[in-house]
Order: sequence, then C-alpha cells, then structure tokens
Amino acid sequence: MDIKIEHNKNLKVKPDQSNLGFGKYFTDHMFIMDYKNGAWCDARIIPYAPLELDPAVMVLHYGQAVFEGLKCYRAKGGGLNLFRPEKNFERLNKSDERLCIPQLDVDFAIKSLKELIKIDESWVPSEPGTSLYIRPFVIATEIGVGVHPSSEYMFIIILSPVGAYYKEGLNPVKICIENEYVRAVRGGIGFTKATANYASSLKGQEKAKGLGYSQVLWLDGVERKYIEEVGTMNVFFKIGGEVITPELNGSILPGITRDSVIEMLRVHGIKVVERKIAVSEIFEAAREGKLEEAFGTGTAAVISPIGEFSMGGEKVSINNGKIGSLSQKLYDNLTGVQYGAIEDHFNWITTIDMHV
Repeated sequence: MDIKIEHNKNLKVKPDQSNLGFGKYFTDHMFIMDYKNGAWCDARIIPYAPLELDPAVMVLHYGQAVFEGLKCYRAKGGGLNLFRPEKNFERLNKSDERLCIPQLDVDFAIKSLKELIKIDESWVPSEPGTSLYIRPFVIATEIGVGVHPSSEYMFIIILSPVGAYYKEGLNPVKICIENEYVRAVRGGIGFTKATANYASSLKGQEKAKGLGYSQVLWLDGVERKYIEEVGTMNVFFKIGGEVITPELNGSILPGITRDSVIEMLRVHGIKVVERKIAVSEIFEAAREGKLEEAFGTGTAAVISPIGEFSMGGEKVSINNGKIGSLSQKLYDNLTGVQYGAIEDHFNWITTIDMHV
C-alpha cells in the first residue's frame, strides 16, 4: 500500500526543549489509515488537525479503542533510533484481538511510522533526557449505537516531543497502594492497552494525588492481596539480593521495558524471578531490612525508582528515599542503548535512515 503525503504549509513554532513536560506539544503531521469493507486502506500523512467524527461513532459509546506508546531517540551522532518498535505493534495487535479490532500489518505500521518521523524529524529533541513520544491508536468509527464490533476503524499515529514523565525525573517517586478500587481481573482487559483499562484507574489515581503520591500501585482484583502494577509502569523489587516482579497473569500489561529489564538482568548474572508477590511480603521485607530497592519500568519513565510505599496509614521508606545502585545501572544501560551511547548487544534498536 502506498502512503499519500500532504505537507503542512503552516508549521508550528517548536517548544523550548528544556521545558517540554510530557504529552503537551504535538508535531506538524500525523498518520491515518482507514479500515473499510474488510481491509485497511487510504494510508496517508497529513497536517496535524482535529478529527471530524460523527456523534454516533461507536468508539464514543462503547469504548472500542486501543493505543500504544513508544519513543524515537536523537542518538549520539545525530541519528534517529526506535527501541523495539515491532514489540509495540505486536502488542497493539494483541489488544486489537481482545477488542475485536482487525489486525495491522506490523511491517507496514513500522514503515508508516518511519515515514512520519522523517517528515517531522526536526521535532525530535536533542536535549539530555528528551525524546519524541509516539502514540499509535485505533478507534472504532462505524456510525450506530447498536452493541457489536464496529465494521470501520481509524489507525492513527501522532508524535509529541517530551521530557521526563514524572516531575521527579530520576529521583524516587512516592507510591500509594490501592486497596479500595480495582483496576483489572484475569479474563478482562488488564493485559491490553485498551483505553477503558486506563479509565478505570483514574479514580484511584486521583485519590493517590490527594494524599500526595505520584502514582497508584494496584493489587489483584480478586483477593486484593497480590501486587500487580503501577498505573503507568510494571514494578520490580530487590529483596535480599534477588529481583522479583509480578508474573504475567492476564491482568498485568506485558511491558516491553519490563521484558528488556528482565533480559538485561539475566545477561548481567542478576537473579530475577517472576512470581506472585503479596503486599504483606513487601512490608515484612521492609521491616526486616531486606527490601533493598523498588522501581517501575515503562516507556514513558524508562526506570523510575520508588522511594516510599504507603497503604492504610503504614508507610515504608526504601533506600532512605534515594535511587538504588541497581536502578541507576539499569537506567544508564537502557538509555545508553536507546540513545546509541552503548553498543546494542541485544539487537533492540531500529534506526531510521533519513536518506531512503
């Protein structure tokens, strides 16, 4: 399929790279492709602009929408790097399958993304710690209010130059463990990046913010005792020299950064275990002085050290509220690969050739 290109004649003024925040600014172009009559069609790159949607499109009524998040990095030497993009589009297809959305061709999706970034290449920031955040998403666009899978969709990619996701940057964040609300259960959509999966987390997030915490750590939706994930990150604990992370059980997002961290830990000879972790085990390990570090992993934050947990009035401080040596090492190694400062022994990087 060819990609039609319409260049924007009214280019925006680019924001200050030292004050980007996260997801506040968007580039001059976007990619759109439609699904009609049983096939994806009309792939195009057009000026970034509002979408024109009928009030009865099904996404607005039944929430049939999924998304992904990945980044493009301005590499050492000026090149452009994508980090494991095929994994993001493969995961998007798993989300699609769960929500009865047609599959995308992964190779074509990556090709389309590369073409879009080439056009908006000047938006990829170069300041330390900055990157170009990439948001691919699919929405149901059939007009009608009967409950059934849509017959029409739009696949869209938008781009946003970003800085750190958390205002704390690489300083440890404070996390509130949620024991009232439930985010997901096995058999549901917790393992997907469906928009509804995030809508259900907002109440707990607002509650945590009101208590002065950056994020929510969710427990399992059945027994309310096993740790699952933070709202925007998978989570890891270093206890007694061993790194532990909750096992993928159908209600936890299979994070690409999570997978990368596990692989990196094992290559460096650090024992990492995927299993159920009761929240009581974390508090007990802290009381016994065995909880050495805790950190989250995700595309937005990469590695986010956790300095404090709180649940039901009980608080746990981790590593005196400072970043641990393992968290720092993982951050340095991952970002080093992403920005091209460290050799990519894992074959994770896809480069964008600006001359093709």
